[in-house]
Amino acid sequence: MSEQKSASERTEQPTDRRKKESRKKGQVPRSKELNTMLSLLVGAFGLLVLGDTIAADFMVLFENAFSFEREVAYDKDMIPVRFVALVVSALLILAPFFTVMVVGAFAGPLIMGGWSFSPSALAFKLEKLNVLKGVKRMFSAKSLVELLKALFKFVVISATAIFLFSLWLDKILQLGMQLPGGVFSEAVGILMWGLVILSFAMIFIVIFDVPFELWNHTRQLKMTRQEVKDEMKDTDGRPEVKSRIRALQREVSQRRMMEAVPLADVVVTNPTHVSVALKYDDTPGVAPRVLAKGYDLVALKIRSVAMENNVAIFAAPPLARALYVSTEIGDEIPQNLYLAVAKVLAYVYQLRSPNNTTYAAPPDDLSIPDEYREMFHEAELDGAE
Repeated sequence: MSEQKSASERTEQPTDRRKKESRKKGQVPRSKELNTMLSLLVGAFGLLVLGDTIAADFMVLFENAFSFEREVAYDKDMIPVRFVALVVSALLILAPFFTVMVVGAFAGPLIMGGWSFSPSALAFKLEKLNVLKGVKRMFSAKSLVELLKALFKFVVISATAIFLFSLWLDKILQLGMQLPGGVFSEAVGILMWGLVILSFAMIFIVIFDVPFELWNHTRQLKMTRQEVKDEMKDTDGRPEVKSRIRALQREVSQRRMMEAVPLADVVVTNPTHVSVALKYDDTPGVAPRVLAKGYDLVALKIRSVAMENNVAIFAAPPLARALYVSTEIGDEIPQNLYLAVAKVLAYVYQLRSPNNTTYAAPPDDLSIPDEYREMFHEAELDGAE
C-alpha cells in the first residue's frame, strides 16, 4: 500500500521534456510583482530622459489650447474639431513615453520565464466554468498566498505613498501658485521620483514573490515515479525493443565484417579465443589495417571464413591479444606493433611466393610490449564481445 502511495506522489523533479511541454501550453513561471516593479522603473527612466521634452511640448500645447481667434470661439462646429486635434497632439507627445512603458511591460516576462506564446492557453476550456473547481481554487493554498501578497503589497505601497505625500505636500500645493512655464517641469520631476521610490519599495515584495513563483512552478510540474518511467520508455524506447535493435545492429556489423575477411592477408589468432584479420596495402606511409576482429564464437567464425577463402592463419597469442585490445575495425595497427606484424606478413608473403622452394620458418621472436597483456586481462574481466 505504501509503495502504491509513493508511486502516485509527485516527488520527482520535472524532466526537460515535461518543461518543454508545459512551455508549449503556456505554463511558465511569472511574477506580477516583478513586472510591476520593472514597469515603474522603466517609466521613471522614460520620464528622466523624455521629461523635459514632454513638459516643454505640453506647455506649448496648453498655450495653443487657450489662445484662439474670436471666430473659433463662436463657431460650434470648430469646438469638436479643435478638441480632437488637441487630444491627438497630446497623444503624439506622450507616444515615446508610451513606447518606453510597453518595453517595460515586456521586460518582466522576458527576464523571468522568457518569451512564450501559446494558442492553447487562449483556447476556451469548459472546465473553467466548473463552480466546484472555482470554489476549490478560491480556498487553495495558492489563493491564500496571493491574498497575503496582496495585503503586504497594499501595506508597502500605502506606507510609501503616505510618506511621499507628506514629504512633498508643500511642493505639490505650491504647483498651483507657480508660473505656467515651470509647473510642467516640476510636476514631471515629482512624478519621476515618485515612480523611482515606489519601484524600490516593490523590491521588498519581489524578493519574496520571485522565489515563490519559481518554487511553485517547479512544484506544479513535479512528476510521479511512474510518469518518469513512462516518459523514459517513450523517449528511449522499451527495453525489449532496444535490445532487439542492438542485436540487429550487431548482426549487420558482423555480416559486413565477415564479408571483409576474404580480402585479408592474414588472420592472427590466439588460436582459440581471439582472431584479428589484417590487410596491408603497399602504399607509402600506410600501416596494415584491421578488417575484422572477434572473441570466442566470432573468432571461430572469422577463422572459418578465412579457411574457406584460403586466407593465411597465423597463431601468435600475444600478438593477437595485443591487436584485439589496441585497435578497432578499420584502424591502423599501433606503431609499437609494426615490427611484429611485419615479420608475420613477411612470412605469409614468403609462403605465397611461387618461387619459394625452401622451407620458411615461422617467426618466433615477436616482441610484444607488456602493457597489452594487462589491457587484455582487463578486457576479459569486463567481458569481451
